[in-house]
Amino acid sequence: MTPSAPMAALRFQIGARTLLSIPRRLRRVSLSLDAALAGSTPPLPALDAHEHGWLLTSAPAGYRPPPGALALCRQRYTRHHLDLAAGEAAWMAGLSGSARQGLNRKRRKLATRGYRVTRHHDAAGFAAFFPQARAISARTYQERLLGSGLPADPAALARLAATDGLRAWLLHADDAPVAYLCCTAEGATLRYDHVGHDPAWNDWSPGAVLQADALAELFADRFARFDFTEGEGQHKRQFASGGVACADWLLLRPTPANRAALGALATWDRAVERAKGSPTLRRLGERLRR
Repeated sequence: MTPSAPMAALRFQIGARTLLSIPRRLRRVSLSLDAALAGSTPPLPALDAHEHGWLLTSAPAGYRPPPGALALCRQRYTRHHLDLAAGEAAWMAGLSGSARQGLNRKRRKLATRGYRVTRHHDAAGFAAFFPQARAISARTYQERLLGSGLPADPAALARLAATDGLRAWLLHADDAPVAYLCCTAEGATLRYDHVGHDPAWNDWSPGAVLQADALAELFADRFARFDFTEGEGQHKRQFASGGVACADWLLLRPTPANRAALGALATWDRAVERAKGSPTLRRLGERLRR
């Protein structure tokens, strides 16, 4: 587990759009893929006096919150992964015919714009990669709406690149970088950490092509598995060879303020879930996106 305690927010969201947030200092505890597959959760680290609770990600499906904590399950999902040790032939055989045809179609389309992929796996390569990827990241919805773009400070990633702990790629089209993928190593597992593409290229599917080209390269690398990390996604389901049921939990100290905040958030989540698919919510979502 990798704990930290930055100021976070309890977000009242519709899709990726946050309408309201309540600040809380949360210690993030992220389980590794190995821990998720094992189905065990180590004890939570002790909180400092100024911390409000924990954000536990990738907890096993049967996880039970600790007694006394205010608990809310924020999402349930399959944590997808790809068995690189099985080889590229097995991976390709596991893809559906429509997935292979769709990927080939996207590659042919991008080829008309002269697409190529460059690899940036060591310290020198990362130094060239970072400013180009940061420029793309600044324009992505991951950074604008979710706050999960490529970090502005490259120091931690640069240290990993210098010790064979990072793999990074850029996809170029029309002689300009339009998509990036940056992954970090955790033992024999490579993590899907930072990804994005220029929204002006949405119709060209550069992210999907880059993902597939990067995965094809990794079968000859040192890693046994590729970890698609938390959350769902069509490309994760399409490219993965396996998955484990997980959940993300918000766990807070039992104070009156935390109780009120968590109650309001739970009520909001239930209302959004009930309203999914309703014409009113779709219209609201369209207005928010605009």
